[in-house]
Amino acid sequence: MADSVALDPIDLQILRLLQNDARTTYRDLAAEIGVAASTCLDRVARLRRSGVILGHRLALDPARLGRGLQALLSVQVRPHRRELIGPFVERIRALPESLALFHLTGPDDYLVHVAVTDMADLQRLVIDEFTSQREVARVETRLIFQQWECGPLLPPATPTGG
Repeated sequence: MADSVALDPIDLQILRLLQNDARTTYRDLAAEIGVAASTCLDRVARLRRSGVILGHRLALDPARLGRGLQALLSVQVRPHRRELIGPFVERIRALPESLALFHLTGPDDYLVHVAVTDMADLQRLVIDEFTSQREVARVETRLIFQQWECGPLLPPATPTGG
């Protein structure tokens, strides 16, 4: 597990603002926080070097790309052995329908977030790409009605002593 990085209130404000809009300019960050733009530039560079900021991502609307149906697939792999896990993970990550893949504890080994065109496409995906694989013992499908983004992600608050 990676070590946490000490963040001060300015770092936290920068992270909060950038999580809401990663395109925010250093000048706008500085104006919002009340510091010089060069300070924001240095702080963001340090947050990148320390691994707190991993990168920037483009958020797309799957429905506008013709993939209006989203689902979560709970997948059980048997036997759950390393020589099967690597190829399984790479195959699922390469599917154009896959949005996210999680390796879990509990009765299911993986949770796969997918976006497909319709129910027939979802059925094809489950049958052709999941249950047709020898190592896949079970797939349980849950349709997503609605999704919300959460955050921003910030470190846990430190308890105040008394």
